[in-house]
Parts: sequence; structure tokens; C-alpha cells
Amino acid sequence: MAIEDELTGNAVKTYKAMKEMGFITEEKMGTAERITQTTKLPKNMVLNALQELQTKGFARRRAREKAAGYYLLK
Repeated sequence: MAIEDELTGNAVKTYKAMKEMGFITEEKMGTAERITQTTKLPKNMVLNALQELQTKGFARRRAREKAAGYYLLK
């Protein structure tokens, strides 16, 4: 099953942007701000997409001192 079948359009765009930027391990995670700049989506849409990716097991969020970091699991 393709990710397009499981996720909304914004979540797919966010997923692909994260993959392109190399946010694929905990050591190489990125912020929502950085993802927002790359996808050119409004920040609230990126945050909703990140929430969807987490809920469906595609991404994980790590709390850090300043901004939380996100990285892909699949």
C-alpha cells in the first residue's frame, strides 16, 4: 500500500520533504519550522500533518530544549 493511500495530501507532502531533507533518524531530526520552510505550507498545516504522521506510525517527535525535533520511522 502506498503512503498516498494512507495519508492526507499535506501529510504526504510533509513526509516527502522530511525524507528529502534526511530527517530519517533521531540524530538527524528537523524542526517543524524547517519543514514549514521547505513545504511552503502554513505552519498549522505542517503541525497537523506531523501529528497525523505520528498517529499513523510514520514519524516520531522528540522534545528538546528549544524546539521539538521530528524524524521518520518508515
